[in-house]
Amino acid sequence: MGWVSVSSLIIFLSFLLHFPSYNCLLCNPDDKSALLQFKNSFFVLNSSLHFHFYYDPCSSFSSRIESWKNTTDCCGWDGITCDSKSGHVIGLNLCCSDLRGELLGLNSPIFKLRHLQQLSLTYNDFFGSSIHSSIGNFVNLTHLTLSPFRISGDVPSTISHLSKLEHLCISPEDLLLDDPTKSYSKIRIDDYTWNRLIHNATNLKEIYLENVNMFSVRESYLSLLTNLSSSLVSLDLHHTQIQGKFPTDILRLPNLQEIDLSSNENLRGELPNSNWTTPLKTLFLSDTAFSGYIPDSIGHLKSLNSLGLSDCHFDGFIPPSLFNLTQLSFLDLSYNKLVGPIPTQITKLSELSTLSLRDNMLNGTIPRGCYSLPSLFALDLSSNQLTGSIGEFSNNSLQFVKLSNNKLHGNFPNSIFQLQNLNYLDLSSNGLSGVVDFHQFSKFETLWILDFSHNSLLSLKFENNFDCILPKLLYLYLSSSNISSFPKFIAPNLEALDLSHNRIHGSIPKWFHENLLCSWKNISYIDLSFNKLRGDLPIPPNGIEFFSVSNNQLSGDISSALCNASTLSILNLASNNLTGLIPQCLATFPSLWALDLQDNNFYGSISDNFSKGNSFETLKLNGNKLKGPLPRSLAHCTKLEVLDLEHNNIEDMFPYWLETLPNLQVLSLRSNKFHGVITSFGTKLPFPRLKIFDISDNHFTGPLPVSYIHNFQGMMNANDNQTGLKYLGNNSLYNDSIVIVMKGRYMELTRILTVFTSIDLSNNMFEGEIPTIIGELHSLKGLNLSHNRIIGTIPISLGNLSNLEWLDLSWNQLKGEIPMALTNLNFLAVLNLSQNQFEGMIPKGGQFNTFENDSYVGNGMLCGMPLSKSCKEDKEKSSHSTLDKEESGFRWKSVVMGYTCGMIFGIILGCNVFFFGKPQLLAKVVERGLNVRLIRPTGRKPTNCWKRICLT
Repeated sequence: MGWVSVSSLIIFLSFLLHFPSYNCLLCNPDDKSALLQFKNSFFVLNSSLHFHFYYDPCSSFSSRIESWKNTTDCCGWDGITCDSKSGHVIGLNLCCSDLRGELLGLNSPIFKLRHLQQLSLTYNDFFGSSIHSSIGNFVNLTHLTLSPFRISGDVPSTISHLSKLEHLCISPEDLLLDDPTKSYSKIRIDDYTWNRLIHNATNLKEIYLENVNMFSVRESYLSLLTNLSSSLVSLDLHHTQIQGKFPTDILRLPNLQEIDLSSNENLRGELPNSNWTTPLKTLFLSDTAFSGYIPDSIGHLKSLNSLGLSDCHFDGFIPPSLFNLTQLSFLDLSYNKLVGPIPTQITKLSELSTLSLRDNMLNGTIPRGCYSLPSLFALDLSSNQLTGSIGEFSNNSLQFVKLSNNKLHGNFPNSIFQLQNLNYLDLSSNGLSGVVDFHQFSKFETLWILDFSHNSLLSLKFENNFDCILPKLLYLYLSSSNISSFPKFIAPNLEALDLSHNRIHGSIPKWFHENLLCSWKNISYIDLSFNKLRGDLPIPPNGIEFFSVSNNQLSGDISSALCNASTLSILNLASNNLTGLIPQCLATFPSLWALDLQDNNFYGSISDNFSKGNSFETLKLNGNKLKGPLPRSLAHCTKLEVLDLEHNNIEDMFPYWLETLPNLQVLSLRSNKFHGVITSFGTKLPFPRLKIFDISDNHFTGPLPVSYIHNFQGMMNANDNQTGLKYLGNNSLYNDSIVIVMKGRYMELTRILTVFTSIDLSNNMFEGEIPTIIGELHSLKGLNLSHNRIIGTIPISLGNLSNLEWLDLSWNQLKGEIPMALTNLNFLAVLNLSQNQFEGMIPKGGQFNTFENDSYVGNGMLCGMPLSKSCKEDKEKSSHSTLDKEESGFRWKSVVMGYTCGMIFGIILGCNVFFFGKPQLLAKVVERGLNVRLIRPTGRKPTNCWKRICLT
């Protein structure tokens, strides 16, 4: 070893002797001064920035700018590169330097560095400042990287002066570091700047503009990228709002290796059938409007290693040639309408680490090779129509397994317990069976999600004599899993627990209460609903957001300790035996948007301390014993959409001050002690979005509330163009529901369609006539004015209610003839005009041919079908017809005319009966119209047999 050191020393001395006048190069003094000025224009944080990411990209960096000292040579400073001959600064890299201040303002010292060739200011915070036009003075720049937080404004057109650019990266982050709920406007690039940049910077190899707003760049300007055919290697336009049809020729550029156009939902395009760019390694088109089929030509991309086509409009079969791409490591074809089986050739992809085919229409069995791909890290085949049993796993690298929402059956595969690195297991919503020893999951030290929900044939075995220890578990979902007792486990990091829809009975165990209060520091979601739990209500801890114990048998009062859970967003205690007063603190919780206490035994008055700016969207207190007046502070609930107070003892005038609530869509005050005349507060547009208005079974008097009906905008405009089913509310964690009455029967909407509208003013003491303005509520599906003191005739305008499905005007003092205009109501399935003073002939045609006697009883002056009493007019016509025959004799012309007319009338009548007349088909019409399921005994008279209607 000694001789090596001596030899090295001799060589070093010879080097010095050969260059006796060598001196270290010093940086240019003007550049050094500019850098120190630049440093002083920012302030540096002592700790690294906190990013709202799963990882911190700057975790291993310290601020480079701290090494910048006036006493040292700037060429030796961190992040600085100097020219070897002139000493000018040619490279400035301040990535992750914890800088905060203005980015590139007019007087920024950075513009004095005229010789810069490379500039990177990634992951710093520039307070929403913009890029100054002086950026165009850096004419020597070849690499420009600006990926900081909070930059805004327009990319200056002078950027096109940078004709030597090879690498351009402008990718701002959207979110504030300390408040991820606020968003700043993205930096923008217009079509003029884009046009000049692509024309002048002809050496561009890499373009990264992720999150830049390119909305104004038209599709014709996107085609300019073909001008870079000899240079372009990488193109990233992720989430840039580009739209129109993407030029297919860009996918044929000869040197293109990676392209990311994902998260541009209005960007259309198709994959080329031939002449792909063969060097392509990465192709991401997820969340775009690309459509068509995946062509066989994709198999020519031998270098492809990442392919993401999820959430597009691709359809058809998976091309077999895809599995010739043996370099493929990432494959995501989720959400794009693929059909057919998963090809068995998938086993050729030995390098595959991520395979996602979720949310398609794939069928058949899962190829056995999927369970043994040697490099597979994540397998997601959820939400398809796959059948058969789950095979045996023999791949130790698997960490994520998602096979939920399929038609898989058979025994639970015990080979899963051999996956030592498993992090995520979701087998929910299948038909799995067998017995699973829950304690075997203790083997998985890194498991953080476990979901067995909705496997009713599966039996989970729990040992009560020792705990199942799951140290990393965050989410445990065991809903509808045939569990009869609480699973005992230790999971100190638990964030979500779902044991709903099981057979768990008895009292909630002591250890569960202790975990709530002490162990589960991060718990935010607990669902114990639809079990048979008894005893006291468990108290959720502070920090929890979702807590549901509905549909159990819990009893007793609500402890005041519940007031500590002020972070709640959803609290559902419905359908228990709870009693006592409702804690007043609930009205003050800042984030609580759904409070469901229905069907309990709560008494006392409703709290009058609803705070301003609260978050309430749903408030359901129906089915209790609440009394007193309605609190005026409810007017502070400006976000409220559903207010259900039915079946209480609330005694008050009509709460006209609720008419100012801009988002209220459901108001149910049924079966209380409201009274008096309904008068408007005088709001310009009262109840502008109301769709369900139920004030039945109270003591209201005076005329019908015309001033409100006149302004029910939410019931006037039928949305006939709406595609698909849309429901009230925008959160999958809670479904709004309502119970309405139709022909004296209850109908429960467990989810409320946005197109569902109804008015129920029945069982009051309203007087006067039916206002004609009701005929303008074109979206109305149900109208019940029964059991009042209404007089006059039926307005002809009711014939305009083309979406009406039931009409109940019974038990009033209405008179006159039934308007023929009502036969225009093609969706009318239930009609009740009984116990009035109607007279004349019952109209014929349309749905009226399907109604039976009980629709008209108690009207002594009515006649015609279906009543047994025939009309005098019919008898006279019959006698005139006979006399005509006797006088005219037998005429073949009359026979032919009668036969023809009869045939036409028969066809029309037959069609009506075919589509609407038969009880079975009538039920289907109602089901389609309301999106409900009719649960009734078999019989020939469905109108008398409907007992309960539940939303499917």
